[in-house]
Amino acid sequence: MNQKNMVLRIFGYLVICALMVFTVQAVQQPVNLGTAGNFVILAKTGISTTGTTSIVGNIGVSPIAATAITGFGLILDRSGQFSTSSRVVGKVYAANYAVPTPSVMSTAIGDMQTAYTNAAGRTLPDYTELGTGNIGGMTLKPGLYKWSSGVIIPADVTLSGGPNDVWVFQIAQNLVVSSGKKVILSGGAQAKNVFWQVAGQTTLGTTSVFNGNILSKTLIAMNTGATLNGKALAQTAVTLIANHVNDVAASRVLTTIKVTPLTANIAVGHTLQLTARGYDQLGILMPATILFTTSNLPVAKVNSLGRVTAIRVGTAKITASSGAVKGYSTITVNRRG
Repeated sequence: MNQKNMVLRIFGYLVICALMVFTVQAVQQPVNLGTAGNFVILAKTGISTTGTTSIVGNIGVSPIAATAITGFGLILDRSGQFSTSSRVVGKVYAANYAVPTPSVMSTAIGDMQTAYTNAAGRTLPDYTELGTGNIGGMTLKPGLYKWSSGVIIPADVTLSGGPNDVWVFQIAQNLVVSSGKKVILSGGAQAKNVFWQVAGQTTLGTTSVFNGNILSKTLIAMNTGATLNGKALAQTAVTLIANHVNDVAASRVLTTIKVTPLTANIAVGHTLQLTARGYDQLGILMPATILFTTSNLPVAKVNSLGRVTAIRVGTAKITASSGAVKGYSTITVNRRG
């Protein structure tokens, strides 16, 4: 091989390596939501709903007080740290609730704003001014998208990619999804890896279906019957009208097992059926394979389904476990009555 050919081959090799490095660098990483990721809806000035809204996940406001959460029929927990609502499968938090909630909420709001800044500050977009802001009908690959205008979705748009692919959309003005239109995920794409950074207002039209995490500088407004699979994180308010909001952004992890009854007294020779249920990090019921054991077999035994049989007078602690997660029931056995 002559010197010229060798130089050309080395040059070609270096070009290929450079392209490979660029490709690796261009792959987007998920936006770190920090503790804001513990909420499906998070806002600074209020969350309101009318109609039969249903929400899966925690919601919260700060620095505004709980009075800015309207339409939910809140029931304050006896701890004073959160409320519950028939419209929310999760917990409701506000800045004026009992310690440690105020600091938790302040941190979450700070993390939300940091996440917004991170998404807005990403450089070297893969696509700029795509469709001059009209992306209806398009199929979009993973990557970083940037617009100096607003974005409208007047027809279904598809995000096509694998389960680990990431989309980041930087929108300098408003985001508007027309009524009945959908943001569709295909090829295994996941809503938790889609981030819509919106400098203006986000409006989801009537009965629209939207996938991804919305990081909005101002209002997020969901019109009647709209569905959001992801998170609504607003630096002003979130308004809802008979909507469905599902927190699919975080992987569900079993964190708690609750056993009922928590304590019980039974007579020798009698039986008692225990019930054990598993809950994830949001306090939402989730399937779990639960094993029952007893601390005192001579006093009380328990079968695989949680049925306790009292054998002799004494006390036994029944443990319901799934891996490292455990729940307990204390059984006191008395003499026959």
